[in-house]
Amino acid sequence: MDTEALKRSLLKKFKEVTEDRLQKIQLAVLDLEKPTSVQAAEDLARELHTMKGEARMLGLPAIGQIAHAAEDLLKAANEGKAPKQVATDLLLRACDLVADLVDDLEGAHSGTPVSQAMCEALAQASGHAVPLLKPGSSAPPSFTAPAPVANRFTAAPAPVAEKPPPQGMVPLKAPPPRVEEDAPPVAKVAGSERTIRVNVEILDVLGMVAGDVLVESARSRLRAEELEQLLERFSGVGEKLLRHSERLEQTEPAREELDRLESDLHLLRDDAFRFLRRNADGINALHGNLVKLGDSVAEARLVPLSTVFEAFPRAVREMARSQGKEVHLKIENADVGVDRSLLADVRDALIHILRNAVDHGIETAEARAAFGKPGAGRILIRVRADGDMLHISMEDDGRGLDPEKIRATAVKRGVLTEQRAAALSEREALELIFLAGFSTRDEVSDLSGRGVGLDVVKRKVENLGGSVSVTSKVGLGTTFALRLPQSLALMKVLLVRLGDDVYGVPAADVEAVTRLRPGDRMEVAGTVAIMHRGKPIALVALGPLLALNGGPRTDRPPVVVLRHGEDCAAVVVDGFVDEREVPVKPCGGDFLKGAPFIAGTAALEDGRVAVLLHVPDVMAEVRKMARPVTQAVATRRLKILLVDDSPIARATESALVKALGHTVDEAQDGEEGYAMAQRQTYDLVLSDVQMPRLDGFGLTRRLKADRSLSHLPVIILSSLAAPEDKRRGLDAGADAYLVKGELGVESLAQAIDRLT
Repeated sequence: MDTEALKRSLLKKFKEVTEDRLQKIQLAVLDLEKPTSVQAAEDLARELHTMKGEARMLGLPAIGQIAHAAEDLLKAANEGKAPKQVATDLLLRACDLVADLVDDLEGAHSGTPVSQAMCEALAQASGHAVPLLKPGSSAPPSFTAPAPVANRFTAAPAPVAEKPPPQGMVPLKAPPPRVEEDAPPVAKVAGSERTIRVNVEILDVLGMVAGDVLVESARSRLRAEELEQLLERFSGVGEKLLRHSERLEQTEPAREELDRLESDLHLLRDDAFRFLRRNADGINALHGNLVKLGDSVAEARLVPLSTVFEAFPRAVREMARSQGKEVHLKIENADVGVDRSLLADVRDALIHILRNAVDHGIETAEARAAFGKPGAGRILIRVRADGDMLHISMEDDGRGLDPEKIRATAVKRGVLTEQRAAALSEREALELIFLAGFSTRDEVSDLSGRGVGLDVVKRKVENLGGSVSVTSKVGLGTTFALRLPQSLALMKVLLVRLGDDVYGVPAADVEAVTRLRPGDRMEVAGTVAIMHRGKPIALVALGPLLALNGGPRTDRPPVVVLRHGEDCAAVVVDGFVDEREVPVKPCGGDFLKGAPFIAGTAALEDGRVAVLLHVPDVMAEVRKMARPVTQAVATRRLKILLVDDSPIARATESALVKALGHTVDEAQDGEEGYAMAQRQTYDLVLSDVQMPRLDGFGLTRRLKADRSLSHLPVIILSSLAAPEDKRRGLDAGADAYLVKGELGVESLAQAIDRLT
């Protein structure tokens, strides 16, 4: 091999290896600040030593000098001679500089003022002196005698010498060890030599071709079935001709000829069906191999999420330090793969959530101490794969989200009216943070407050066919849960029919399929619904929703129950076609591109094109067409008596009850409430506790002691949350006790449904 060509090859390999090594070094540097940092220090020392040896061997003294000075600083920090925080900051800055030098190999060879200043800063912090190296002084002699090195890159590598290389002179590419079939698994480093870098566009083309040949394989099956039917018809016609000819008057020569024809016909039929069996076996084997090919291409497109997460610990540390906070980030199961085409959107979504967790969620050390929390905040990212779907949760132990504050902000900014905000459940109130331009911050910081961020998260995740939800407890923390497909190249879908057209729904969003019976329909809060697993869900016809036709054509139409995040709906279709894995292609041309409800297309074996529905758009349209019946559990309109002395509390609680579709009469205290219960008929009583003249406990005892009213269910609504208060309420005869601070539409609806 030419000397210059070898040098270029080694330098290219050095750039690739060093980029990955710098990520490992940064993660190890961040671990130095943790109490258990012994292993991190050892890993860091090893990586620095290796990088120094490789840089000096390749004639890049500036990088080698920085690595050497970093080793000295690491040793000083381990011995307590240098503050760990100072060492961490300098080592991270050194990583940034080395990354720049890797992109500027000329500067790495000759050195720059910035690299020399970094060496001096590292040396000053560690107490060592770093001599100024002359440019090119470390140029390796191996470039003048390349033969021994070149042998390592031949097709049949020579055995590795038993003598180990000198300390610090780690070879850039060692030959892969010979592995017998019964040998133990090779080390991870050896396995990495079996990988190559492939252009993503090539994988995209392979994925599309694999999908197309899978469809063609299915078409071959159809053609084979059609051929079998044709041969069966041909055989049947031949049998009829033979039977008909036997009834005719025939001479002896004609009968002999007819017998020969019958024998030839049977032989031809046997040969034809033998061919069909062989052809079917071949098609099945081909289809199986094509499925493996598609799976392999899809797997090759997967990139471990660790490539996204590697930069997060340092980013969290720097964001936290800029605000005077300390935050520890932990990531679990980061090796789960995701399609490379999704990587950028997943990264952007997680960065937005991380920024909000550090800025909004995690409190300062003083505030955490006041609540009995440790001074350092905690953020935990969990990843798991469930079939074709990827689940990512990000949990922090910060201040949490306050639904009341979110409601108040929504009213203040004109997003909702006071009545509508009061009727929101806790989950709905939390989901207001995903609205564009919504922020609970009055001031704007470098990290947040502009109202831009979580709406981007929701939009990006839903554009990928996923969903995002949030749960929170005030004072305890917040959890964001992302659910999205691992790959968009091949997708398992349920194919449904509307008229003569075929539509696909991602199987991950299908909760059930059934048929609608005439008596299943009901009306809940003005919305047509059906019961599904004990709860009412909106019922809509897919045809009118897509503005395609007038709805179902039979009395028992097929129904697909879709669930996306927390939303659930029953969608009526004209028929089911099949469930299968199809290659997804983006909408081409101007006809479908950008059209609502459409995520892509897929070719079918019969020549038709299935339109794949974008479930987030469908569910958003369902919410527009149907009121939120998931909140309204009751199947009939109730008449409810509300007793509370606070006008504001009455207005809020009345709005909650009306949001469930019930009518409300209001009383200002227990005496008035008892008088109204005697005069009119009610289905249920909601009562506060602390009221003038007659409190809630006294009202409950009176109602239960009155024979004509003892059957009336009573729910106590109170801000008193102590166990003894709840016990007093139940002892008085109350059927349920709800705390006002935890009251929402869902909890109230469940209590009313249970009692009525």
